[in-house]
Amino acid sequence: MTDPQQPADLPAVDLVAAYRSGQLSPVEVVVAVLARVEAWEPKLCATYAVDPDGAREAARAAERRWRAGEPAGPLDGVPVTVKDNIATRGVPVPLGTAATEPVPAVADAPAAARLRESGAVFVAKTTMPDYGMLSSGVSSFHHLARNPWDLARTPGGSSSGAGAAAAAGYGPLHVGTDIGGSIRLPAGWCGVVGLKPSFGRFPVDPPYPGRVVGPMTRTVADTALLASVLSRPDARDHTSLPPADIAWSELDGRLRGVRVGLLADHGVGLAVEPAVAEAVAEAARLFESAGAVVEPVAPFLTREMLDGLDRFWRFRSWTDISALPPERREKVLPGIARWAGSARDLTAAEVFHGFSQMDAISRAANQVVRELDYVLSPVAPIPAFAAELAYPTDDPLRPFEHIAFTVPYNFSGQPAVSVNCGWTPDGLPIGLQIAGRRFDDLGVLRMARAYERLRPAQRPWPVL
Repeated sequence: MTDPQQPADLPAVDLVAAYRSGQLSPVEVVVAVLARVEAWEPKLCATYAVDPDGAREAARAAERRWRAGEPAGPLDGVPVTVKDNIATRGVPVPLGTAATEPVPAVADAPAAARLRESGAVFVAKTTMPDYGMLSSGVSSFHHLARNPWDLARTPGGSSSGAGAAAAAGYGPLHVGTDIGGSIRLPAGWCGVVGLKPSFGRFPVDPPYPGRVVGPMTRTVADTALLASVLSRPDARDHTSLPPADIAWSELDGRLRGVRVGLLADHGVGLAVEPAVAEAVAEAARLFESAGAVVEPVAPFLTREMLDGLDRFWRFRSWTDISALPPERREKVLPGIARWAGSARDLTAAEVFHGFSQMDAISRAANQVVRELDYVLSPVAPIPAFAAELAYPTDDPLRPFEHIAFTVPYNFSGQPAVSVNCGWTPDGLPIGLQIAGRRFDDLGVLRMARAYERLRPAQRPWPVL
């Protein structure tokens, strides 16, 4: 059992309060986090480009600022990790694959820039699978990432290392990316909080349809704190929403009369396992007991939508991979190469039909919340699967069967958060997804915070 008072396990909101009062120093916190990383990484393999010297130097600078009463920002001195594919200046961005050339990034991506401006201490990058196209930690570049709750299981993906690092206590704040569930799936399978914000809420570079960055933390309050920094504007993202004055820290909200839909099963993809179904149903009962109005929601994702989306992303990936020199193309993870290569003979009509399914998904998902405030569902129909498997189906030509609950909200632009709602009989976390209307990011966090208060006491964080 981890000691909740160990500096590596303290929430960011508590660390900031302790820095302000002088009870803790950023230096001792970073030393504790680095010790945790050093002790656990041989088994967990969650990090890439760990920078102990840089972290200690940044912590000393933060300590001086706090002693002078002049913190750089709301995260000054707080340890943070960022995913491999979020550029940090001076560090190569391999995108999880051995097929890339290790060229150091010349500048911070928007998320990293906002963190650095705020005084956050960069401890490491975190691992991901090739091109972020898997929901596992299998990678041709990184060592195989594992789940702290059970090292035989995957942490999920593609924010694999971020989910594992959050559950293991590699500091309180971790930043991932999500285009089909890549924040929420590892958050759900690692028992942490993961927010996929409204599309455009947090600037990204490069932006493209469905792609977002977002927080992965142990608590909703820490997710909100990190969101307050990540949401600051950056001109490099032409798809960004206009800057908004969101009271991220105001997480108290009413439940009485809130209209909540329960989406128990999409009827597409893998069947929902009984333990998952029961945990999500119990979460819905807790919301109902607190005054929310809960009603069932009919499935809105179809086989045509999911398969069309799959075809489009196969073709998009094949376009990228086929442009590589042969010697680099051969280094791509074989399953991903096979998946992408299956699109080489698709017709223009088939690709366009696949592309059009993004809009069909958006219309269907947004229609559900015209009459409701929020939608509850599983994050995934199954718990974390074997670490060595690239796909839960073990079939690269059936790669989307587990993302029916998460992927719609990437293309509908709606915010969705994962929060732990229970455990399988063998002790694996189960994620509850709470989705809301477009732009209601604060609302879904308030619902998640309310659920944190309603749910039973959580199990101790894992110890390796």
